[in-house]
Parts: sequence; C-alpha cells; structure tokens
Amino acid sequence: MSGEQLYIGVDVGGQSIKAGVVNEEGRPLSSISVPTEAWKGQEHGLRQMALAVEEAARAAGLSLDQIAAIGVATPGTMDIPRGIILDPPNLKPWKNVPVRDYIHQRFGKPTAFQNDANAAAYGEYWAGAGRGVRSLVLFTLGTGIGCGIVVDGRILEGEHSHGAEVGHIIIEMSQPRRCGCGGLGHLEAYGSATALAQRANEALARGEPSSLRTLFQTKGQLTPEDAGAIFQAADQGDELAQRLVEETAFYLAVGAVNMMHTIDPNMIVFGGGMTRAGPAFLERIRYHAQHMAFPVPATHTQIVYAQLGNEAGFIGAAGCARMLVQRPRM
Repeated sequence: MSGEQLYIGVDVGGQSIKAGVVNEEGRPLSSISVPTEAWKGQEHGLRQMALAVEEAARAAGLSLDQIAAIGVATPGTMDIPRGIILDPPNLKPWKNVPVRDYIHQRFGKPTAFQNDANAAAYGEYWAGAGRGVRSLVLFTLGTGIGCGIVVDGRILEGEHSHGAEVGHIIIEMSQPRRCGCGGLGHLEAYGSATALAQRANEALARGEPSSLRTLFQTKGQLTPEDAGAIFQAADQGDELAQRLVEETAFYLAVGAVNMMHTIDPNMIVFGGGMTRAGPAFLERIRYHAQHMAFPVPATHTQIVYAQLGNEAGFIGAAGCARMLVQRPRM
C-alpha cells in the first residue's frame, strides 16, 4: 500500500449510506454502512455522510491523512456541477443540500459529487464487469430503473445533470402504463420489479390461473419484493409467471437496443435486485435484443450482469474522486 493513492467513496441511499476505502485498482479496503435517517433532516444527513467517511477510514485501519480524495453519490434530482441535491423523493424533507461543499469543508479533501446510478456505472466500468472496455451502459433493476452511461472514461451527465435517465425513455404510447414518476409509457413502467408485480396483480385479479394466487390472496396484492417469487414460479413451470418474465425481458431488451442504437457501447450491464433471477433471464434479454438490434451491434455488444453488487456505488464514487486527481482511463 506504500505510495499508493487511496480514495473514499460514499453511496447515499434512502435507508442506508454505504462507504469504503478504495485503492487504485478499484478494490475496496473496507466496506461499512450507517443509517441515513433522512427523516431527521438534511443537516443530520450530512453528518451521517461525514460519519460514513470516518468509519470507512477506520475500518481500513487508516487515518484521513492517507486519503487523497472523497467521492459522494446520491439519488434524486441534482445539480452536479454545483454539488447540490435539489429535491430527492427518497430523502424527504431534504432540499437544496450542498453535499460536495459540506464534505470538502469538513475534511479538506478534493470532493466529487455524482448521481448514484452514474457512480455505479463508473464502478462497473472501472473495476467490475466493464473492466477493459471503452464504453458501457448500466441498467440498475429494482423498484425503479436507474441508468448510467460511461464513454471513454467519462460519465454522461448531460447539460442539466439529467443525462442517462434511460428508465424514463418512452417505449409505448398507444396504451401507455403510468410510471412512478407520473409520466406515461416509460421503460420503468414496464421493466422494473414494480411493473412486474403490477402486471401480475392485474392478471391474477382477472382470474388467470397461477401458483402465485395463494401469495396474492394472502397479501392482497404482490409487491416489488415478490419479484423473486414470480421468477421462482416461472422456473417451476407456472405459465403466467413465465409470460410475465418473458415480457419483462423483452421490455428490458427494448431499453438495451435503444442504447445500442444511440450510444453503440461495448457493453450493456444489468445490475440490481432483479438480477437474482439468474442466467436464464439474462439469456432472454440477449435473445430479444439480438432480434431487434442492427446486425453489427447485435453481434458485438456484450450484454452481461454486473459484478460489484451493492458495492458498485461507493466504488464508483471513489473512482469519481480518483478522476479529480488523476486522468481517467481512456
């Protein structure tokens, strides 16, 4: 470790803040978590971020003097150049939170600020599934669909800090489903765990036969947390579950192909909780993408699962910190 520059990455979530010390190769030397407790207000939230920085260094057996830079990734609407969270739906009642300046002033270190999905994408690019490629698109699949895009070592932030919001590209307008954001026809309204559960509820309410009916009747309705049960039922031959999973794979392939025809990346990466569905689900996404995409990207674009799990965000945030003091990998 002698002479090696080290970085701390912080990944702020609605329930917890994950952080770790990361070395030059993108390998975590520590991994900790503290509660966000957003409901206590943004000043408390900022102090929790600072606590996460201190705990990450302590867990690695390091002093903060040994840290070259810090990166912080957060969800929600933001002004990336100014380092401010604007009005995050998952961190209410926070508004106009000066994250970057607070951490910089608290620790006196160069501090990067980034969208959480962008940071996760950079983590996979730098140290995960995308190690060695020039460009990738990461879809994070959970209750919603996040996305990050990295091209030639640079994160696509957009002019107004809203680049790579691919979960909200419009894929259907003839009879569009409503997205959680309120918009119509967005990819998230079709390919997320929330959408999978909603379509299952609608089919079960219509009386379609399924082994999922017992769960449906017990709970009143399926929730995004039941996505795993739907995938398991599909694996066991349940026809409704198989149809729902196939539809979800198709919709995610539509999102992937849109990126293949827009960015033409080396790699499309899928991460998040729904990847626990296993390799068969990924194969269905690949199948549909290959049949919809132009022949060259269909042949040459890798479609893979993410490798870093829930550490991708803080590893990527640390990578953003690294970019402040070093040239990015090209």
